[in-house]
Amino acid sequence: MGKIVRTLSTDGSVLAIGIDTTDVVARAEQIHKTSAVVTAALGRMLTAASMMGSMLKGDKDTLTLRINGNGATGTVAAVSDSRGNVKGYAVNSVVEIPLNNKGKLDVGGAVGKDGLLTVIKDLGLKEPYVGQVPIVSGEIAEDITSYYAVSEQIPTVCSLGVLVNPDLTVRAAGGFLVQLLPFADESYIDIIEKNIKTIPSATQMLDSGMTPEEIAFKALEGIESNVLDSWDIAYKCDCNKERVEKALISIGAEELEDMACQPEDTKVECHFCDNKYSFTPKQIKKLLKSAKS
Repeated sequence: MGKIVRTLSTDGSVLAIGIDTTDVVARAEQIHKTSAVVTAALGRMLTAASMMGSMLKGDKDTLTLRINGNGATGTVAAVSDSRGNVKGYAVNSVVEIPLNNKGKLDVGGAVGKDGLLTVIKDLGLKEPYVGQVPIVSGEIAEDITSYYAVSEQIPTVCSLGVLVNPDLTVRAAGGFLVQLLPFADESYIDIIEKNIKTIPSATQMLDSGMTPEEIAFKALEGIESNVLDSWDIAYKCDCNKERVEKALISIGAEELEDMACQPEDTKVECHFCDNKYSFTPKQIKKLLKSAKS
């Protein structure tokens, strides 16, 4: 299980979230069998989506993050519920590129910079909220910061990290997010900027044994704060056969007719998890009736 902790300054004007997604990202790597740089890219997206999703109000609200910079990974997507439970995938799960000039996994190079970061909030209204910003670096944390500045006009600092072992397992993953609310004291800006310049990376802090709570307080060092709430999070896919049936019906009668004529079963694999669903020609014909009605 991962863990998320939200802290708030005593005057209620600065929110900081610390998160440990090591187990969450490890589960994603196990499902998708990602190469190191894709694990890092997908892990950062899952971590960001979890923190952003945790700020949704409604129990059934969901948040979807998508980034596509025309890089080798293709689209990388992550979906979070309002409790920060996440699922995600990369179109291309295996990408091999050289390390960047700092000797680290080149997430920006794999994701690319020629494209958009898209944020979709499904709040149970007729239409979801959709926000898009041009990709800044493809490193994801900077792109999340840009999204909040441009689309929501909320001063935000985001830090994300994934540390991958030589055997491709996940050693540490997590991050933090700090937001200044409109009535925040201007002196807080200087304090937070100073903290960000001196704070270790998210993976360094997690790898050294720091908890999400300690990371959040580290980001707000010098600002009196208290824990708002905390809870466990997980990689969690809510797919089931009924949802897959609805998806098949949505593709239309013509394609379903082609499937129904095939002698073998139709097999559908969930993008987000390792669940596979099989439908006999007879079951497809039943779905075809629903599609035509």
